[in-house]
Amino acid sequence: MIEELGIRDLGVIAEARLPLGPGFTAVTGETGAGKTMVVTALGLLLGARSDAGAVRSGAKQAWAEGRWLLSDASADEVRERVEEAGGEIEAGELLLGRSVSAEGRSRAVVGGRSTPVGVLAELGERLVVVHGQADQQRLRSATAQREALDRFAGAELLEVLGEYRTAFRAWRDDADLLVRLRSEHDARAREAAELRTALDEVEAADPQPGEDVELAERADRLTNLEDLRFAAAQARELVSSEEAIDDAPDAVTLVESARRHVERMAPHDSALAPLAETLQNAGFLLAEAAGELSSYLAGLDADGARELETVQERRAELTALIRRHGTTLDDVIEFRRTGGLRLIELDGDDDRIEQLEASVAELEARVDELADRLTSLREAAASRLAIEVTAELAALAMPDAELSVVVEPLAEPASHGRDQVQLLLRPHPGTEPRPVSRGASGGELSRVMLAIEVVIAGADPVPTFVFDEVDAGVGGAAAIEIGRRLAKLAERSQVIVVTHLAQVAAFATNHLTVVKGTDGQVTASSVRQLAGFDREAEMARLLSGLADSASGLAHARELLELAADAA
Repeated sequence: MIEELGIRDLGVIAEARLPLGPGFTAVTGETGAGKTMVVTALGLLLGARSDAGAVRSGAKQAWAEGRWLLSDASADEVRERVEEAGGEIEAGELLLGRSVSAEGRSRAVVGGRSTPVGVLAELGERLVVVHGQADQQRLRSATAQREALDRFAGAELLEVLGEYRTAFRAWRDDADLLVRLRSEHDARAREAAELRTALDEVEAADPQPGEDVELAERADRLTNLEDLRFAAAQARELVSSEEAIDDAPDAVTLVESARRHVERMAPHDSALAPLAETLQNAGFLLAEAAGELSSYLAGLDADGARELETVQERRAELTALIRRHGTTLDDVIEFRRTGGLRLIELDGDDDRIEQLEASVAELEARVDELADRLTSLREAAASRLAIEVTAELAALAMPDAELSVVVEPLAEPASHGRDQVQLLLRPHPGTEPRPVSRGASGGELSRVMLAIEVVIAGADPVPTFVFDEVDAGVGGAAAIEIGRRLAKLAERSQVIVVTHLAQVAAFATNHLTVVKGTDGQVTASSVRQLAGFDREAEMARLLSGLADSASGLAHARELLELAADAA
C-alpha cells in the first residue's frame, strides 16, 4: 500500500505531498490543474519511461518519491528484490524515488540505494496495477484480453504457462538450428573437405612455434659462412697465432711481454703489482677467447651450401603456409588448432542432425501436451470469468449486458500457447455479441475493464490499483455504480482514482484535490486533502462547475449521503 506520495517540479505541480493510505482515494481538480501528474509520478516510481518535457518550466529536475507500507503477503518477495538491489526496508516501510533532469537524465532510488530503473519496473509489477485511458484502449487487443483471462485463471495456469514457454523456446531453438543445418548441409560438407585438405597440408609441414625466426637466423649465418670463417680466423691469429706471420707478435704474446716488464719492476713500486695482476688476467681472457675462436672455426659446417639450400626450402614451405592460412606462423599454428575443432564440428553434422530431429520431435510433443493443458485451463476459466464479469456489469448499470470469453485455436503454436482469446460483449438482449475491440463504446469499455479488475482481484489480489479517468464516457447512474464498485474493490486493495465525476469521488474515503494557482508568470499547482464543507464545495464544482452553487452543494451532500449509506 502507498502511504504517501511526494511530487516536486513535475508538470504544473511545484511541490505536493499526497497522503494516501488504505481504502479508496479520489483525486480531482480543474482541467489543466495537473491531476494526471499524480499518475505520471506513480508511473515514474514504477519504472515508466521518463520524459524531460515533464519537468516543470524553469526547474532543473523533477522528483517523485513514494513511501510504501508492505503487508506480510507482499513483503517477502519485494524485500528479496530490494535487498538484491542493495536497498533496505525498515519496519515494513519501503521508499522509492525517481528524478528526471531537464536534460532527460533519470535516476532511480530503491530503499535508499541508487539502482537501475528496471528495478523499479520489477517492483512495480508486484505492488501496483495502473489503468489509464490508454490501458482501456489496450483492452481492445487480443493480447490484453488473453492476459486478463490468464490472471483470472490463477497460479495453476501461470505455472503451466511458464513450463510451456520454456519448452517452446527450446523447441523453436532446436527447430531453427535443424533447419539451418539441413539447408547448409552441402555447403558445410564442402567446407569440411576443404578444411581437411588444408589441415593435412599443415600437419604434413608440422610448423613449430618460433621456427621461422630460427630459420631466418640460420639462413643469414649460412649465407655469410665464408665471411664468418675469414673473420674468425683473422681474429684468432691476431689474438693467438699458431703460425707467426712476418714475425708479427700476437695479442697473447704482447700482453705476456707487458706483464713480465711490469713484474720485473714491481719490487721497486708497489703500485705496479695490481697492474701486473690485471695484465695476467687479460692474458688468461685472451687465451680463452683464442680457444673459443678455434672452437667456433671447427664448428663451422664445411658443407654450408647444402644446409643453406635445405633451410631455404623449409622457409619457402612455411611462407606458403603463412600466405594461405594467416599473416604469421603463429596464425598457421592457431589455424591448425581451431580448424581441427571446426572439422570435428562439421564432421559431426550427421550425428547432430539425427540428435536434433529426436530432440525437436520430443520437444514438439511436450509443447503440444502443455498447449493442450493451457487450452483446457483457459476454457474452464473463460466460462467462470464470463459469468462473474457479467454479474459485475449488471452492478455497473449494464443490467442486460452479457460478456462472453471465447477461446479459439491458433493455426500455429505461439509463445503463449495455441489459443486466441476474445472478449465478446452483448450490451442488450436481441443483439449479437460483438468483440469489445470493435463493438464497445468508450463508456462500455471502461466498465468492462473495471468489472474484469474487480473479478480478477478476488483471484489474483494486487496491493494497489490506480485508475486514471476510468469513468471516461460515463455519467449519471452508471458513474454512481462505478463509484460503488471501486469502493468494493477498495475493501481488498488500495484504490487510487483520478476522476472528474462527483458520482465517483463521493465513494472515496480519502478525497484529494489538485489546486491551480499562479505567481503571475508560471502556473503552479498543489494538492489539498478535503473534508467537510471543502469537500462538498469541490463536489459541487464537479457537478455544476460552481463551488458555491446552492443546488450543486445540495446535490453534493446527497451524493455523499448516498455513498455513506452504501458503505
